[in-house]
Amino acid sequence: MSMSRPGAVPRVPTPPRGEQIASYATYLEAQKAVDFLSDNKFAVELVTIVGTDLKMVERVTGRLTYGRVALAGAASGAWFGLFVGILLYLFSEQGGFVLTAIAIGAGFGLLFSVLSYALTRGRRDFTSQSQIVASAYGILCAPERSGEARQLLARMPDGAGGVRAPAAPANPSWGTPGAPTPPTSPGATAPQPPATPPPAAPARTPDPRWTTPTGEPRYGAMRPTSDQPALRSERVSAYGS
Repeated sequence: MSMSRPGAVPRVPTPPRGEQIASYATYLEAQKAVDFLSDNKFAVELVTIVGTDLKMVERVTGRLTYGRVALAGAASGAWFGLFVGILLYLFSEQGGFVLTAIAIGAGFGLLFSVLSYALTRGRRDFTSQSQIVASAYGILCAPERSGEARQLLARMPDGAGGVRAPAAPANPSWGTPGAPTPPTSPGATAPQPPATPPPAAPARTPDPRWTTPTGEPRYGAMRPTSDQPALRSERVSAYGS
């Protein structure tokens, strides 16, 4: 049986668990809140700081030239030469090795840096630093101690330590309840809209050649039995026979 302490970091990437007790706009505010809990003897191993809406920010620090490249390479090589020179001095007790090692290291560092920069052919003529930042930093706590943690943060100076409501997600669809969808069985089909009845045929106006003004058929007149050209007709008497 394996034993693990509550605040142990999992060996594989695992989503954080717990109730969110506070949310801050900057990491320094979240760090200050956790430090306040620690100062008040709270079990901070039950607390997790979670950054949401992560972004990779690359800040440009300056323009890169051959002079800056050569100077940086010589400085790094000199430090490495100093380390090697000190090791040689400890084993041989000859101080001249230190200065020689510094000079050789600076020369090789300058040479390698300039050659490496020349091979880039000017595709990256600037220096920068990259950071992963978040839009909001939430503090999660184990559910059994979340109430106590909230009470401690409420006593934090400067307006309850800057506690504010959790930030809204970057994607508005996340966490937004939608309209309930009626359950459907696997074999059921989606409901179809009601069929629209066909339009009614327009009323036919009686032909005055076959009828009288009152609507009665004329005596001895012949009328077709269908809308197509009549192949046969019948005689209609005035008495309807």
